[in-house]
Amino acid sequence: MTDIVLSTLNAKYAHPALGLRYLLANLGPLQSRARLLEFDIKADPALVTDAILAEHPRLVGLGVHIWNAVPLIEIAAQLKRRQPDLVLILGGPEMMSESPGPEIDGRADYIIAGEADLAFRDLCGEILEGRPPAGRVFHPAPVDVERLILPYDLYSDEDLSHRITHVESSRGCPYHCDYCLSAGDAPVRFFPLSALQEALDRLLNRGARTFKFVDRTFNLDIGRCLILLTFFLERARPGLFVHFEMVPGRFPPKLREVLARFPAGALQLEIGIQTFNPEVAARIHRPLNLRTVEDNLTFLRQRTAVRLHTDLIAGLPGETLESFAAGFDRLVRLDPHKIQVGILKRLRGSAIARHDGAWKMRYSARPPYEVLSTSVLDEDTLQGLQRFARYWELVVNRGRFPETAPLLWRGRASPFAAFHAFSEWLHLRFGRAHALPLSDLALALAEYPALRASVPAAVLRESLRRDYIGPGRPNLPGALNEQA
Repeated sequence: MTDIVLSTLNAKYAHPALGLRYLLANLGPLQSRARLLEFDIKADPALVTDAILAEHPRLVGLGVHIWNAVPLIEIAAQLKRRQPDLVLILGGPEMMSESPGPEIDGRADYIIAGEADLAFRDLCGEILEGRPPAGRVFHPAPVDVERLILPYDLYSDEDLSHRITHVESSRGCPYHCDYCLSAGDAPVRFFPLSALQEALDRLLNRGARTFKFVDRTFNLDIGRCLILLTFFLERARPGLFVHFEMVPGRFPPKLREVLARFPAGALQLEIGIQTFNPEVAARIHRPLNLRTVEDNLTFLRQRTAVRLHTDLIAGLPGETLESFAAGFDRLVRLDPHKIQVGILKRLRGSAIARHDGAWKMRYSARPPYEVLSTSVLDEDTLQGLQRFARYWELVVNRGRFPETAPLLWRGRASPFAAFHAFSEWLHLRFGRAHALPLSDLALALAEYPALRASVPAAVLRESLRRDYIGPGRPNLPGALNEQA
Protein backbone atom coordinates (compact mmCIF):
# COMPACT_ATOMS: atom_id res chain seq x y z
CA MET A 1 0.00 0.00 0.00
CA THR A 2 1.38 3.40 -0.99
CA ASP A 3 0.42 5.82 1.75
CA ILE A 4 3.22 8.25 0.92
CA VAL A 5 4.33 9.53 -2.48
CA LEU A 6 7.50 11.58 -2.81
CA SER A 7 7.68 13.52 -6.05
CA THR A 8 9.30 16.42 -7.87
CA LEU A 9 10.11 17.77 -11.31
CA ASN A 10 13.82 17.46 -12.00
CA ALA A 11 15.61 20.05 -14.13
CA LYS A 12 16.57 17.26 -16.53
CA TYR A 13 16.08 13.51 -16.66
CA ALA A 14 19.82 13.09 -16.12
CA HIS A 15 19.63 14.73 -12.69
CA PRO A 16 17.89 12.47 -10.14
CA ALA A 17 16.42 13.89 -6.93
CA LEU A 18 19.01 13.18 -4.24
CA GLY A 19 16.99 15.02 -1.58
CA LEU A 20 13.91 12.85 -2.05
CA ARG A 21 16.06 9.75 -1.85
CA TYR A 22 17.33 10.96 1.51
CA LEU A 23 13.73 11.29 2.70
CA LEU A 24 12.87 7.80 1.47
CA ALA A 25 16.00 6.22 2.95
CA ASN A 26 15.27 7.72 6.36
CA LEU A 27 11.54 6.95 6.60
CA GLY A 28 12.22 3.98 8.87
CA PRO A 29 9.22 1.61 9.16
CA LEU A 30 7.25 3.88 6.82
CA GLN A 31 9.58 3.23 3.89
CA SER A 32 7.61 0.16 2.78
CA ARG A 33 4.52 2.37 2.54
CA ALA A 34 6.18 5.00 0.35
CA ARG A 35 7.09 5.42 -3.30
CA LEU A 36 9.29 7.85 -5.18
CA LEU A 37 7.92 9.25 -8.45
CA GLU A 38 10.25 11.50 -10.45
CA PHE A 39 9.46 13.52 -13.55
CA ASP A 40 11.38 16.10 -15.54
CA ILE A 41 10.46 19.73 -15.93
CA LYS A 42 8.88 19.17 -19.35
CA ALA A 43 6.30 16.70 -18.02
CA ASP A 44 2.62 17.54 -18.51
CA PRO A 45 1.25 18.61 -15.08
CA ALA A 46 -1.98 16.71 -15.74
CA LEU A 47 -0.08 13.48 -16.42
CA VAL A 48 2.06 14.01 -13.31
CA THR A 49 -1.11 14.46 -11.27
CA ASP A 50 -2.59 11.29 -12.77
CA ALA A 51 0.52 9.27 -11.93
CA ILE A 52 0.61 10.48 -8.32
CA LEU A 53 -3.09 9.89 -7.67
CA ALA A 54 -2.90 6.44 -9.29
CA GLU A 55 -0.94 5.38 -6.19
CA HIS A 56 -3.93 6.34 -3.97
CA PRO A 57 -1.68 8.10 -1.45
CA ARG A 58 -2.76 9.70 1.80
CA LEU A 59 0.25 12.03 1.85
CA VAL A 60 2.27 13.59 -0.95
CA GLY A 61 5.62 15.30 -0.42
CA LEU A 62 6.74 17.67 -3.18
CA GLY A 63 10.29 19.00 -3.57
CA VAL A 64 10.05 22.64 -4.70
CA HIS A 65 13.01 24.25 -6.45
CA ILE A 66 13.51 27.53 -8.26
CA TRP A 67 13.18 25.82 -11.64
CA ASN A 68 9.99 23.84 -10.89
CA ALA A 69 7.98 26.13 -8.61
CA VAL A 70 5.60 27.34 -11.33
CA PRO A 71 4.51 23.92 -12.68
CA LEU A 72 4.39 22.49 -9.15
CA ILE A 73 1.88 25.20 -8.21
CA GLU A 74 -0.40 23.81 -10.91
CA ILE A 75 0.24 20.20 -9.88
CA ALA A 76 -0.45 21.00 -6.23
CA ALA A 77 -3.72 22.69 -7.20
CA GLN A 78 -4.80 19.71 -9.31
CA LEU A 79 -3.95 17.26 -6.54
CA LYS A 80 -6.05 19.13 -3.98
CA ARG A 81 -8.88 19.69 -6.44
CA ARG A 82 -9.14 16.01 -7.34
CA GLN A 83 -8.47 14.60 -3.87
CA PRO A 84 -9.38 17.26 -1.27
CA ASP A 85 -8.48 15.06 1.70
CA LEU A 86 -4.95 14.49 0.42
CA VAL A 87 -2.29 15.80 2.81
CA LEU A 88 0.22 17.87 0.87
CA ILE A 89 3.67 18.49 2.37
CA LEU A 90 6.04 20.90 0.64
CA GLY A 91 9.78 21.23 1.12
CA GLY A 92 12.92 22.04 -0.82
CA PRO A 93 14.99 25.20 -1.39
CA GLU A 94 12.01 27.32 -2.44
CA MET A 95 10.40 26.70 0.95
CA MET A 96 13.49 27.30 3.05
CA SER A 97 13.03 30.75 4.53
CA GLU A 98 10.73 33.52 3.39
CA SER A 99 7.04 33.03 2.82
CA PRO A 100 6.79 31.02 -0.40
CA GLY A 101 3.96 33.18 -1.66
CA PRO A 102 0.21 32.65 -1.71
CA GLU A 103 0.17 30.72 -4.98
CA ILE A 104 1.87 27.67 -3.52
CA ASP A 105 1.55 28.31 0.21
CA GLY A 106 -2.23 28.15 -0.02
CA ARG A 107 -2.10 24.64 -1.44
CA ALA A 108 0.11 23.16 1.28
CA ASP A 109 -1.13 21.47 4.42
CA TYR A 110 2.39 21.50 5.83
CA ILE A 111 5.70 23.14 4.92
CA ILE A 112 9.11 21.94 6.04
CA ALA A 113 11.43 24.94 5.80
CA GLY A 114 14.83 23.36 6.32
CA GLU A 115 16.56 20.00 6.13
CA ALA A 116 13.70 17.51 6.03
CA ASP A 117 15.62 14.21 6.17
CA LEU A 118 14.23 13.30 9.60
CA ALA A 119 11.49 15.91 10.03
CA PHE A 120 9.52 14.46 7.10
CA ARG A 121 9.54 11.00 8.68
CA ASP A 122 8.33 12.38 12.01
CA LEU A 123 5.58 14.45 10.39
CA CYS A 124 4.33 11.54 8.27
CA GLY A 125 4.27 9.27 11.31
CA GLU A 126 2.14 11.69 13.32
CA ILE A 127 -0.32 12.22 10.48
CA LEU A 128 -0.72 8.54 9.64
CA GLU A 129 -1.23 7.72 13.32
CA GLY A 130 -4.07 10.24 13.50
CA ARG A 131 -2.08 12.81 15.50
CA PRO A 132 -1.62 15.68 13.04
CA PRO A 133 0.43 18.52 14.54
CA ALA A 134 -1.15 21.89 15.16
CA GLY A 135 1.40 23.96 13.27
CA ARG A 136 1.76 24.23 9.50
CA VAL A 137 5.33 25.41 9.03
CA PHE A 138 8.28 23.59 10.58
CA HIS A 139 11.86 24.84 10.84
CA PRO A 140 13.97 21.80 11.75
CA ALA A 141 17.51 22.34 12.97
CA PRO A 142 20.38 21.28 10.69
CA VAL A 143 20.63 17.51 10.74
CA ASP A 144 23.44 15.59 12.41
CA VAL A 145 24.54 13.85 9.23
CA GLU A 146 26.03 10.95 11.17
CA ARG A 147 22.46 9.95 12.08
CA LEU A 148 21.37 9.69 8.46
CA ILE A 149 21.02 6.52 6.44
CA LEU A 150 22.80 7.14 3.14
CA PRO A 151 20.40 6.90 0.18
CA TYR A 152 22.71 5.61 -2.52
CA ASP A 153 21.38 2.05 -2.58
CA LEU A 154 18.07 3.57 -3.72
CA TYR A 155 19.55 4.47 -7.09
CA SER A 156 18.20 1.94 -9.57
CA ASP A 157 20.34 0.16 -12.14
CA GLU A 158 18.72 2.36 -14.78
CA ASP A 159 19.68 5.45 -12.76
CA LEU A 160 23.30 4.34 -12.62
CA SER A 161 23.39 3.51 -16.32
CA HIS A 162 21.70 6.59 -17.74
CA ARG A 163 21.80 9.37 -15.15
CA ILE A 164 24.29 11.38 -13.14
CA THR A 165 24.85 9.86 -9.71
CA HIS A 166 24.52 12.70 -7.21
CA VAL A 167 26.39 12.25 -3.92
CA GLU A 168 27.54 14.46 -1.06
CA SER A 169 30.38 14.28 1.42
CA SER A 170 29.49 17.41 3.41
CA ARG A 171 26.69 19.86 4.07
CA GLY A 172 26.87 23.55 4.71
CA CYS A 173 29.25 26.33 3.75
CA PRO A 174 31.45 28.54 5.93
CA TYR A 175 31.31 31.49 3.54
CA HIS A 176 28.71 34.25 3.56
CA CYS A 177 28.18 35.16 -0.10
CA ASP A 178 25.03 37.27 -0.20
CA TYR A 179 23.57 35.67 -3.33
CA CYS A 180 23.71 32.09 -2.00
CA LEU A 181 21.22 30.13 0.11
CA SER A 182 24.07 28.20 1.71
CA ALA A 183 25.70 31.38 3.03
CA GLY A 184 26.78 30.90 6.61
CA ASP A 185 25.16 27.48 6.78
CA ALA A 186 27.56 26.52 9.53
CA PRO A 187 28.85 24.48 11.08
CA VAL A 188 29.81 22.52 8.01
CA ARG A 189 28.97 18.88 8.66
CA PHE A 190 30.95 16.01 7.21
CA PHE A 191 29.60 12.55 6.46
CA PRO A 192 31.66 9.69 7.94
CA LEU A 193 34.28 8.80 5.36
CA SER A 194 34.21 5.04 5.91
CA ALA A 195 30.47 4.73 5.28
CA LEU A 196 30.67 7.07 2.30
CA GLN A 197 33.55 5.17 0.70
CA GLU A 198 31.73 1.87 1.17
CA ALA A 199 28.65 3.34 -0.52
CA LEU A 200 30.75 4.70 -3.38
CA ASP A 201 32.38 1.30 -3.86
CA ARG A 202 28.95 -0.30 -4.13
CA LEU A 203 27.91 2.26 -6.72
CA LEU A 204 31.04 1.65 -8.77
CA ASN A 205 30.56 -2.11 -8.56
CA ARG A 206 26.98 -1.68 -9.81
CA GLY A 207 28.19 0.25 -12.83
CA ALA A 208 27.99 3.91 -11.83
CA ARG A 209 30.47 5.93 -13.86
CA THR A 210 29.28 9.55 -13.73
CA PHE A 211 29.36 11.18 -10.29
CA LYS A 212 28.48 14.71 -9.22
CA PHE A 213 29.31 15.78 -5.68
CA VAL A 214 26.85 18.42 -4.50
CA ASP A 215 29.09 19.75 -1.71
CA ARG A 216 29.19 23.54 -1.79
CA THR A 217 32.93 23.68 -1.04
CA PHE A 218 34.61 20.35 -1.67
CA ASN A 219 38.13 21.67 -1.03
CA LEU A 220 37.26 23.19 2.35
CA ASP A 221 38.88 20.33 4.30
CA ILE A 222 41.95 19.51 2.23
CA GLY A 223 42.61 16.24 4.07
CA ARG A 224 39.16 14.82 3.30
CA CYS A 225 39.34 16.24 -0.21
CA LEU A 226 42.59 14.36 -0.86
CA ILE A 227 41.22 11.11 0.55
CA LEU A 228 38.19 11.15 -1.77
CA LEU A 229 40.15 12.28 -4.81
CA THR A 230 42.64 9.48 -4.20
CA PHE A 231 39.73 7.06 -3.78
CA PHE A 232 38.59 7.81 -7.34
CA LEU A 233 42.10 8.02 -8.71
CA GLU A 234 42.82 4.50 -7.49
CA ARG A 235 39.62 3.27 -9.12
CA ALA A 236 40.07 5.08 -12.42
CA ARG A 237 38.58 3.12 -15.29
CA PRO A 238 37.28 3.91 -18.78
CA GLY A 239 34.22 6.13 -18.63
CA LEU A 240 34.67 7.30 -15.04
CA PHE A 241 33.81 10.99 -14.65
CA VAL A 242 33.63 12.89 -11.36
CA HIS A 243 32.48 16.49 -10.80
CA PHE A 244 33.34 18.62 -7.76
CA GLU A 245 32.64 22.24 -6.86
CA MET A 246 35.67 23.98 -5.37
CA VAL A 247 36.49 27.52 -4.26
CA PRO A 248 39.21 29.17 -6.35
CA GLY A 249 41.51 30.18 -3.50
CA ARG A 250 42.34 26.79 -1.94
CA PHE A 251 44.72 24.70 -4.04
CA PRO A 252 47.73 23.90 -1.83
CA PRO A 253 50.64 21.86 -3.24
CA LYS A 254 49.31 18.48 -2.08
CA LEU A 255 45.98 19.08 -3.78
CA ARG A 256 47.69 20.26 -6.96
CA GLU A 257 49.81 17.12 -6.97
CA VAL A 258 46.81 14.78 -6.81
CA LEU A 259 44.81 16.74 -9.39
CA ALA A 260 47.72 16.54 -11.83
CA ARG A 261 47.57 12.74 -11.69
CA PHE A 262 44.02 12.40 -13.05
CA PRO A 263 43.73 11.22 -16.65
CA ALA A 264 42.01 13.38 -19.24
CA GLY A 265 38.23 13.17 -19.16
CA ALA A 266 37.99 11.81 -15.61
CA LEU A 267 37.62 14.96 -13.52
CA GLN A 268 35.72 18.23 -13.78
CA LEU A 269 36.00 21.12 -11.34
CA GLU A 270 33.33 23.81 -11.13
CA ILE A 271 34.90 26.96 -9.76
CA GLY A 272 32.75 29.96 -8.97
CA ILE A 273 34.59 33.19 -9.72
CA GLN A 274 31.36 35.27 -9.86
CA THR A 275 33.23 38.60 -10.20
CA PHE A 276 36.75 39.91 -10.73
CA ASN A 277 35.85 43.27 -9.20
CA PRO A 278 37.30 43.44 -5.64
CA GLU A 279 34.82 46.11 -4.51
CA VAL A 280 31.83 44.11 -5.72
CA ALA A 281 33.23 40.92 -4.19
CA ALA A 282 33.68 42.63 -0.82
CA ARG A 283 30.18 44.10 -1.03
CA ILE A 284 28.59 40.65 -1.41
CA HIS A 285 31.02 38.98 1.03
CA ARG A 286 32.64 36.86 -1.65
CA PRO A 287 36.28 36.00 -0.81
CA LEU A 288 38.52 37.15 -3.67
CA ASN A 289 42.30 37.20 -3.98
CA LEU A 290 42.88 37.94 -7.64
CA ARG A 291 46.50 36.84 -7.74
CA THR A 292 45.74 33.52 -6.04
CA VAL A 293 42.70 32.87 -8.23
CA GLU A 294 44.59 33.51 -11.45
CA ASP A 295 47.56 31.44 -10.31
CA ASN A 296 45.33 28.49 -9.43
CA LEU A 297 43.33 28.64 -12.66
CA THR A 298 46.54 28.89 -14.68
CA PHE A 299 47.92 25.82 -12.93
CA LEU A 300 44.74 23.83 -13.54
CA ARG A 301 44.71 24.65 -17.25
CA GLN A 302 48.42 24.27 -17.93
CA ARG A 303 49.54 21.53 -15.55
CA THR A 304 46.52 19.20 -15.27
CA ALA A 305 44.01 17.42 -17.50
CA VAL A 306 41.12 18.60 -15.33
CA ARG A 307 38.12 19.98 -17.20
CA LEU A 308 37.59 23.47 -15.84
CA HIS A 309 34.06 24.90 -15.54
CA THR A 310 33.94 28.48 -14.24
CA ASP A 311 31.06 30.74 -13.24
CA LEU A 312 30.44 34.48 -13.49
CA ILE A 313 27.34 36.36 -12.32
CA ALA A 314 25.98 39.38 -14.20
CA GLY A 315 23.92 41.96 -12.33
CA LEU A 316 25.66 41.93 -8.94
CA PRO A 317 25.12 45.05 -6.81
CA GLY A 318 27.30 47.85 -8.13
CA GLU A 319 28.83 45.88 -11.01
CA THR A 320 28.73 47.97 -14.17
CA LEU A 321 28.74 46.61 -17.69
CA GLU A 322 32.34 47.76 -18.07
CA SER A 323 33.36 45.96 -14.88
CA PHE A 324 31.62 42.74 -15.90
CA ALA A 325 33.16 42.92 -19.37
CA ALA A 326 36.65 43.39 -17.91
CA GLY A 327 36.17 40.37 -15.66
CA PHE A 328 34.86 38.26 -18.52
CA ASP A 329 37.84 39.21 -20.67
CA ARG A 330 40.19 38.34 -17.84
CA LEU A 331 38.59 34.92 -17.49
CA VAL A 332 38.65 34.22 -21.23
CA ARG A 333 42.40 34.81 -21.22
CA LEU A 334 42.78 32.21 -18.46
CA ASP A 335 41.22 29.76 -20.95
CA PRO A 336 38.84 27.60 -18.88
CA HIS A 337 36.94 24.96 -20.83
CA LYS A 338 33.62 26.56 -19.92
CA ILE A 339 32.50 29.99 -18.72
CA GLN A 340 28.96 29.84 -17.37
CA VAL A 341 27.42 33.31 -17.35
CA GLY A 342 24.51 33.48 -14.93
CA ILE A 343 22.12 36.34 -14.28
CA LEU A 344 21.82 37.25 -10.59
CA LYS A 345 18.81 35.62 -8.93
CA ARG A 346 17.12 36.73 -5.74
CA LEU A 347 16.94 33.35 -4.03
CA ARG A 348 14.40 33.21 -1.24
CA GLY A 349 16.09 33.72 2.09
CA SER A 350 19.40 34.90 0.66
CA ALA A 351 21.05 38.08 1.94
CA ILE A 352 21.18 39.67 -1.52
CA ALA A 353 17.95 41.48 -0.66
CA ARG A 354 19.84 43.81 1.68
CA HIS A 355 21.24 45.61 -1.39
CA ASP A 356 17.84 46.39 -2.91
CA GLY A 357 17.66 49.97 -1.67
CA ALA A 358 21.24 51.10 -2.09
CA TRP A 359 21.59 49.73 -5.62
CA LYS A 360 17.94 49.92 -6.74
CA MET A 361 17.79 46.20 -7.43
CA ARG A 362 14.63 45.13 -9.27
CA TYR A 363 13.83 41.44 -9.69
CA SER A 364 11.23 39.42 -11.51
CA ALA A 365 8.42 38.35 -9.19
CA ARG A 366 8.34 34.92 -10.79
CA PRO A 367 10.90 32.12 -10.61
CA PRO A 368 13.81 32.17 -11.22
CA TYR A 369 13.63 35.74 -9.79
CA GLU A 370 16.31 37.16 -12.08
CA VAL A 371 17.43 40.75 -11.66
CA LEU A 372 15.69 43.12 -14.08
CA SER A 373 17.70 46.27 -13.46
CA THR A 374 20.07 47.93 -11.00
CA SER A 375 21.25 51.48 -10.44
CA VAL A 376 24.15 50.82 -12.83
CA LEU A 377 22.51 48.41 -15.32
CA ASP A 378 19.23 49.32 -16.98
CA GLU A 379 16.72 46.76 -18.17
CA ASP A 380 17.83 46.85 -21.81
CA THR A 381 21.44 46.21 -20.81
CA LEU A 382 20.50 43.25 -18.63
CA GLN A 383 18.34 41.80 -21.38
CA GLY A 384 21.37 42.06 -23.64
CA LEU A 385 23.44 40.20 -21.05
CA GLN A 386 20.80 37.49 -20.91
CA ARG A 387 21.05 37.08 -24.68
CA PHE A 388 24.84 37.10 -24.44
CA ALA A 389 24.73 34.30 -21.85
CA ARG A 390 22.36 32.17 -23.89
CA TYR A 391 24.22 32.52 -27.19
CA TRP A 392 27.56 31.94 -25.44
CA GLU A 393 26.12 28.70 -24.11
CA LEU A 394 24.92 27.62 -27.57
CA VAL A 395 27.97 28.61 -29.57
CA VAL A 396 30.89 28.24 -27.14
CA ASN A 397 30.09 26.23 -24.01
CA ARG A 398 28.51 23.31 -25.79
CA GLY A 399 31.70 22.77 -27.76
CA ARG A 400 29.99 22.83 -31.12
CA PHE A 401 32.47 25.23 -32.75
CA PRO A 402 35.80 24.77 -30.95
CA GLU A 403 37.81 26.14 -33.90
CA THR A 404 35.44 28.76 -35.27
CA ALA A 405 34.08 30.38 -32.10
CA PRO A 406 37.47 31.76 -30.92
CA LEU A 407 37.86 33.46 -34.30
CA LEU A 408 35.11 35.84 -33.17
CA TRP A 409 37.45 37.47 -30.65
CA ARG A 410 40.89 36.55 -31.97
CA GLY A 411 43.02 39.68 -32.18
CA ARG A 412 40.32 41.78 -30.49
CA ALA A 413 41.04 43.86 -27.39
CA SER A 414 37.87 42.61 -25.70
CA PRO A 415 36.46 39.10 -26.20
CA PHE A 416 33.34 40.29 -24.37
CA ALA A 417 32.75 43.18 -26.76
CA ALA A 418 33.35 40.95 -29.77
CA PHE A 419 30.92 38.26 -28.67
CA HIS A 420 28.38 40.78 -27.37
CA ALA A 421 28.23 42.31 -30.84
CA PHE A 422 27.79 38.84 -32.33
CA SER A 423 25.02 37.98 -29.86
CA GLU A 424 23.12 41.16 -30.76
CA TRP A 425 23.50 40.32 -34.45
CA LEU A 426 22.18 36.80 -33.76
CA HIS A 427 19.22 38.31 -31.91
CA LEU A 428 18.37 40.49 -34.90
CA ARG A 429 18.73 37.50 -37.22
CA PHE A 430 16.76 34.88 -35.27
CA GLY A 431 14.69 36.81 -32.73
CA ARG A 432 15.19 33.99 -30.24
CA ALA A 433 17.93 32.16 -28.37
CA HIS A 434 16.37 28.70 -28.26
CA ALA A 435 15.46 25.93 -30.72
CA LEU A 436 18.31 26.90 -33.04
CA PRO A 437 19.58 23.97 -35.14
CA LEU A 438 23.31 23.45 -35.44
CA SER A 439 23.11 24.13 -39.17
CA ASP A 440 21.51 27.54 -38.56
CA LEU A 441 24.24 28.52 -36.11
CA ALA A 442 26.94 27.34 -38.51
CA LEU A 443 25.41 29.35 -41.34
CA ALA A 444 25.17 32.40 -39.08
CA LEU A 445 28.87 32.14 -38.28
CA ALA A 446 29.64 31.86 -41.99
CA GLU A 447 27.57 34.95 -42.76
CA TYR A 448 28.55 37.16 -39.81
CA PRO A 449 30.01 40.30 -41.42
CA ALA A 450 32.67 40.97 -38.77
CA LEU A 451 33.98 37.42 -39.06
CA ARG A 452 34.00 37.47 -42.85
CA ALA A 453 35.90 40.75 -42.75
CA SER A 454 38.60 39.52 -40.38
CA VAL A 455 39.10 35.87 -41.44
CA PRO A 456 40.02 34.71 -44.95
CA ALA A 457 37.11 32.88 -46.59
CA ALA A 458 39.07 29.65 -47.06
CA VAL A 459 40.18 29.63 -43.41
CA LEU A 460 36.63 30.24 -42.17
CA ARG A 461 35.19 27.55 -44.42
CA GLU A 462 37.70 24.91 -43.32
CA SER A 463 37.27 25.83 -39.68
CA LEU A 464 33.51 25.43 -39.96
CA ARG A 465 33.94 22.18 -41.87
CA ARG A 466 36.09 20.65 -39.12
CA ASP A 467 33.67 21.85 -36.44
CA TYR A 468 30.51 20.78 -38.22
CA ILE A 469 31.26 17.45 -39.85
CA GLY A 470 30.58 14.50 -37.58
CA PRO A 471 28.29 11.47 -37.15
CA GLY A 472 25.25 11.99 -39.35
CA ARG A 473 26.78 15.17 -40.83
CA PRO A 474 29.23 14.06 -43.54
CA ASN A 475 29.11 17.40 -45.36
CA LEU A 476 28.42 21.06 -44.76
CA PRO A 477 24.87 22.23 -45.56
CA GLY A 478 24.56 23.40 -49.14
CA ALA A 479 23.83 27.00 -48.18
CA LEU A 480 26.88 27.04 -45.95
CA ASN A 481 29.07 25.76 -48.77
CA GLU A 482 27.89 28.68 -50.85
CA GLN A 483 28.45 31.27 -48.12
CA ALA A 484 31.73 30.21 -46.51
